[in-house]
Amino acid sequence: MKLNKKLLATGILSATLIAGNAFGAVSAQEAAKLGDSLTPMGAEKAGNGGAIPAWDGGLTTPPAGYKNDGIYVNPFPNEEPKFTINQSNVDEYAENLSPGQVAMIKRYDDYVMPVYETHRSAAYPEQVMKDTVDNATSVELIKSGNGLGNYQTATPFPIPQNGLEVIWNHITRYRGGSVQRNVGQVTPTEDGAFSVVKFQDELTWKTYLEDYEAGQDPNVLFYFKQAITAPARLAGNVLLVHETIDQVEEPRRAWVYNAGQRRVRRAPQVAYDGPGTAADGMRTSDNFDMFNGAPDRYNWELVGKKEMYIPYNSYKLVDRDLDYDEIIKAGHINQNLTRYELHRVWHVRATLKDGERHIYAQRDFYIDEDSWQAAVIDHYDGRGELWRVAEAHSMQFYDQIVPWYAIETLYDLLSGRYLVLGLTNEESNPYEFGVDRMSRDYTPAALRRAGTR
Repeated sequence: MKLNKKLLATGILSATLIAGNAFGAVSAQEAAKLGDSLTPMGAEKAGNGGAIPAWDGGLTTPPAGYKNDGIYVNPFPNEEPKFTINQSNVDEYAENLSPGQVAMIKRYDDYVMPVYETHRSAAYPEQVMKDTVDNATSVELIKSGNGLGNYQTATPFPIPQNGLEVIWNHITRYRGGSVQRNVGQVTPTEDGAFSVVKFQDELTWKTYLEDYEAGQDPNVLFYFKQAITAPARLAGNVLLVHETIDQVEEPRRAWVYNAGQRRVRRAPQVAYDGPGTAADGMRTSDNFDMFNGAPDRYNWELVGKKEMYIPYNSYKLVDRDLDYDEIIKAGHINQNLTRYELHRVWHVRATLKDGERHIYAQRDFYIDEDSWQAAVIDHYDGRGELWRVAEAHSMQFYDQIVPWYAIETLYDLLSGRYLVLGLTNEESNPYEFGVDRMSRDYTPAALRRAGTR
């Protein structure tokens, strides 16, 4: 597949994956742009001559006041919004918004988007960036795009040639190697009433296991365990996932432990549009982390690259002085606590393949060029109507050099309800990176121990 080099350099290209062929690895000449005109992760290093600055390495030093305790303080405490997008001026800024963002503003008169100075704070550890550069000339899409050839770690396609490669960059992105977090999820009613479901999540990349050996579990990307800790009626239920890379050849391995029955069972429903855990029907399994899992049910089109107002540097939403009822409001979160910045994003459109089934017939992804994280996703139903709007309020975990999410939101335009996942304001020990885990910690036999209550 030959690409126009000028389009590749600017990121303005459109391509679709042709089933059965291998794509991915670029020439050494193209890869030489990484660390030069492109960042090591593949973003345009230069600014846009206006609001978007050049990338200068990102935010890698904790600000004054951080106590190295996982309680993240705002590195930009004195900044004020440059302007606010609301119902009175949304049409003026619509070119730099997704249709879903516009729809939310037009539906709710208090849904505003405070726009701040842009800080390209996303950064990754040196080894992750080095591995990403190495991947550029070696990793390929295989098995009709359902697998990754020659892939071990880091971002596989820093110079993507099609939409599916961009999506794999999101799925595989580095999130700290081995991390445990305590977070809350809420699904408010239309009037804003809510109760909190609390999770203890563990995410460990295969190569970060203490007993990992080369060649071990070759089709596994990472291991994930999620225990519900509250409310009492759900506490003790545990989900275990071995996340396979090629989920067509080998479906995701998933088990659930039901504390009431004290039984471990396989959980094939934890995939695609199966119901999300304790989500009251407000998200699918593949809505978690904005999008996860097998990409085989969709055609993926790389629409291009654009400048867009996306949630960024969202440290206000993890402020420990805030209670959840100060964040959760009727219809949407308290948008006065949000922060939007102008960034370049990759726009990828997923359309359901003929003969395949999913409640979302189309999804439009807007993925941050610096971090490869999905920032906004618009979801359409089978009639082609805009249905749900997801926004990821990102932040840089500066002590770990990891971009990730403060919270994820998923708004249902039809029901007027929404879901928030990742709340930490009222949680003790919200994030712990570098946890030690062995293979035995992610076996079905370990579920009963994790679910004891």
